[in-house]
Amino acid sequence: MENITDIFFDLDHTLWDFDRNSILAFDKIFKANHPSIDVNEFIAIYAPINQACWKLYQVDKITHEELRYQRLRQTFDIMNYAIDDESIDKISHDYIEFLPDNNQLFDGAIELLEYLYPKYKLHIITNGFAHVQSRKMYHSGLEKYFQTVTNSEMAGVKKPHRNIFEFALSLANTKKENSIMIGDCIDADFNGAIEFGMRAILFDEKKMHKETTYERVSHLLEIKKIL
Repeated sequence: MENITDIFFDLDHTLWDFDRNSILAFDKIFKANHPSIDVNEFIAIYAPINQACWKLYQVDKITHEELRYQRLRQTFDIMNYAIDDESIDKISHDYIEFLPDNNQLFDGAIELLEYLYPKYKLHIITNGFAHVQSRKMYHSGLEKYFQTVTNSEMAGVKKPHRNIFEFALSLANTKKENSIMIGDCIDADFNGAIEFGMRAILFDEKKMHKETTYERVSHLLEIKKIL
């Protein structure tokens, strides 16, 4: 890793704890409008559906609007909770409004960034929506650590497409041989970077991937031993 000068992070599920922040946002929504819904039961069903919808969105099989609708509709259907599309649209709108104001990060995130910040140039590559991601970074105190933020709207493509990595390198004024990607998604972050020609570290917090042929950590502070 001696020639590494630039580190590119994914945001959601890597630094910013999407699941914990989602619980806070949905809890606020349900207490106000759907008090019979148990937020923990909802999240247990919603989280894998949301991940599956994002995978479809990453490869352009569903639109932004379909993602926001389907992840809620499918969850409520499994819960057998009767709700009309107008109410789903309101929940979707409120969720996007409330979610970025929460600031829960993964354990060790700030300590890791404080360690890396003096040694490397740090950047974000995210498939999330620009206005939402910028608010997440602001409210969680992440902005000051990163020199550039690349999102899929800017690049015109989503991870794992090689062009988003090319765009991010150009914005950061660096080269792939001097860069490394850190993210939680084995397809979008890890394989996307590797196939592009960058090195990568997979953040596998839930230890879902048992392969040992690639760099993998289950806690962010383990990265200090690598970089």
